[in-house]
Amino acid sequence: MRIPDLPRPRSLAGQLFAMQAVLLALVVAGYALFTFVSDRGQAEAAARRQATAVARSIADSPSVRTAIRTADPTARLQPYALKVQRDTQVDFVTIMNPEGIRWTHPDPDQIGKRFLGTIAPARRGRSFTETYTGTLGPSVRAVTPVEDADGRVIGLVSAGIKVEAISARIQEQVTALFAVAGGILVLGALGTYVINARLRRHTHGMGADELSRMYDYHQAALHAVREGLLMLDAQHRVALINDGGRELLGVGGPAGEADVVGRSVADLGLPAPLTGALLASEPRVDEVHLTASRVLVVNTSPVSGGQHRGTVVTLRDVTELQSLMGELDSERGFTQALRSQAHEAANRLHTVVSLIELGRAEEAVEFATAELELAQALTDQVVAAVSEPVLAALLLGKTAQANERGVELVVGQDSGLDDGLLPPSLSSRDLVTILGNLVDNAVDAAQGGVPARVTVTVRTAGDELVLRVADTGPGVDPAHAGLVFERGFTTKPTGPGGRGLGLALVRQAVHRHAGTLTVRDAEGGGALFEARLPLGSGGERRAGERAGTGTAGGAA
Repeated sequence: MRIPDLPRPRSLAGQLFAMQAVLLALVVAGYALFTFVSDRGQAEAAARRQATAVARSIADSPSVRTAIRTADPTARLQPYALKVQRDTQVDFVTIMNPEGIRWTHPDPDQIGKRFLGTIAPARRGRSFTETYTGTLGPSVRAVTPVEDADGRVIGLVSAGIKVEAISARIQEQVTALFAVAGGILVLGALGTYVINARLRRHTHGMGADELSRMYDYHQAALHAVREGLLMLDAQHRVALINDGGRELLGVGGPAGEADVVGRSVADLGLPAPLTGALLASEPRVDEVHLTASRVLVVNTSPVSGGQHRGTVVTLRDVTELQSLMGELDSERGFTQALRSQAHEAANRLHTVVSLIELGRAEEAVEFATAELELAQALTDQVVAAVSEPVLAALLLGKTAQANERGVELVVGQDSGLDDGLLPPSLSSRDLVTILGNLVDNAVDAAQGGVPARVTVTVRTAGDELVLRVADTGPGVDPAHAGLVFERGFTTKPTGPGGRGLGLALVRQAVHRHAGTLTVRDAEGGGALFEARLPLGSGGERRAGERAGTGTAGGAA
């Protein structure tokens, strides 16, 4: 059995249209009714004023007073009353004696009969108006006294306009009024329809419950996603940012999102390359950018609906991943060096075996001892200069790597770092990042040169740890002096895809520990990079990045 589909809830735009249409109809109907009642009241008031004016003008006429004193007032007053009635467009003019006996009437048969209506106030000398049903039907009438020179009431005058005549007068106004009201209703309905059609497009035909539910889901998803989400409007102001975005960018104060929303990206204090990526109009895909303490992968996508409406930015933290990739690269280098050394060891072992087979045991022992002394001498030299285990292991590994690439790596004579001097705040991972990338950069620069040498100096100077790496590469290009520490800068022919990040990571780690990083010309050519890290409290992170000045080595 098929269950019939339930009716879909009316969309928000449809509900608003129905509500607005009903409200508009009520307003127009109320206005029309008010205007009708107001116009009718005004018409009745105008009729009272007209009747009063006609009656007073007749009562003040000297010919009327003269005719009243004659033996037959009707003979002279009836023609006069009919003429005034026609000229003033009233429905009746009745002139009567003080007792209410008519001298004139539109219907001659009513002459001589008593006036139907109130006359007492007029007999006392006061004019008044009333609505009364007389011989001609309901009418609005005015009654006023006719007084002689002594102020005595010698007659009464009543002039009136029938109610049906008043209704006929306002009929045209009412017709025009409802025509205007109908036009307003039609125009209002069309305007409301157009507005709500646009609202329907913006809300995609969804109802209020659907929009509310979508907003709840939106808020929940926004705060649940660990990746950073940033939405910018067309003026590159922050329209929305989630918790992950504020954490990754390091923005927002005690008020959280409220401190960031509405501010321009340029005012957030982000590194210049990252700010440029966020302000760019073209989309960015998986770009790596550095902040003060993180490595971020940035993706941007413009929001357009016929015009640029803003940009959606996603941020992914790859700080740990980048560190692991660096360690993996080092492990690969160590593996290649070990493979090469194993090959060389096999050759030497074969040489020793062959010497023994030839009966030259003494030469075999001498050859093997010399190789062991050479390897042990290198280890003793590094450990004697740098007894800190992490740095010593790093230098031994880098020495083997450099040797495989034809570069001699030596430890400077003034090196000296005892174990236990480094504070807990200066992590081994950061030391590996700083010294490892500086050595890799120097080996790249020195490779292929004559001589091909990298000199590493690790020592303490007062309350600072000094890491100095000099190479014999092609030297310094003044044009690159201020760029070597920027993300993406490289002089290698393979271009910036995946390169240009090592020295930027060095600068990030150095500045994270409130240190300084400089580059200058080395003695005898090449470049000399020097990092100084405080050993006291580990250092507070500096407010602004301080890039070293000087000149760059061969490759960044």
